[in-house]
Amino acid sequence: MITIGATTWSEHKALITEDRPVTLAEYAANFPVVEVDTFFYGIPRISTVKNWQTQVPPTFQFVVKAHRSMTGHVDKKANLTELTETFANFKLAVAPLVATGQLKTVLFQFPPYFIPTKKSINYLRQIRAWLPELPLCLEFRNQAWYQPKTLPSLVAFCRQERFTLTAADEPHQTEASVPFYPVVTTPDLMFWRLHGRNQQGWLKKGPNWRKERTLYRYDHAELEQFKQTLTGLQNDVKEICIIFNNNSAGDAVPNALALKELLGIDFDGLGPPPPTQLNLI
Repeated sequence: MITIGATTWSEHKALITEDRPVTLAEYAANFPVVEVDTFFYGIPRISTVKNWQTQVPPTFQFVVKAHRSMTGHVDKKANLTELTETFANFKLAVAPLVATGQLKTVLFQFPPYFIPTKKSINYLRQIRAWLPELPLCLEFRNQAWYQPKTLPSLVAFCRQERFTLTAADEPHQTEASVPFYPVVTTPDLMFWRLHGRNQQGWLKKGPNWRKERTLYRYDHAELEQFKQTLTGLQNDVKEICIIFNNNSAGDAVPNALALKELLGIDFDGLGPPPPTQLNLI
């Protein structure tokens, strides 16, 4: 099975004809999965998560990004007590999704300075100990994890600890990025995040770097390459979930719909399109 979605739901203006934020219900009428970055910036209230659930079909699923303190994206490193509390609060917040089978995975996206050391491996083991039953994905941002001497042991470690190793498509000519490497490390899920291939934007510094980092639209030939790779892998794993994160200029949803059409797939269980307001004269 192949599922396709995008990061967030409000930004994807290609799904509607009005100049306003897209609702979750409108997004869920088109895709079966969404990546939610809300948790990265602050763990939401359980009531907020439950409200999301009321807006989507029962089969709709969420990819939840781990809080930034859980991946070291903070100026001041949390101590063990603080981290333990954060993980506990995070687990409570995703509990409604777990209860209904709507948590596809928790994404741990690590910063470039998280490198393959014994300390890093021990921390990954601690993550699994804190969240023993949840599906977890790892995404690295340092090429050291993919060096020939390290990669085989990384794959073996992920299989042992039940981590899905994210296949990230991004400019990979820098130390702070990784090659696209789709490999099955968990039998139920392979997870792709497609960030685009904007080399200059990927290295952008300054206040607008987030807007330029994923400023990229995959062309037909690139989507066709993804199709060929997917065709060769889909029998090796229960599900391949693809998230388009190239939305600086609104390209994620058009690319996602184009890949869906190329693959010739339909998504079961999508909700009906929300009612639209008529412009009466």
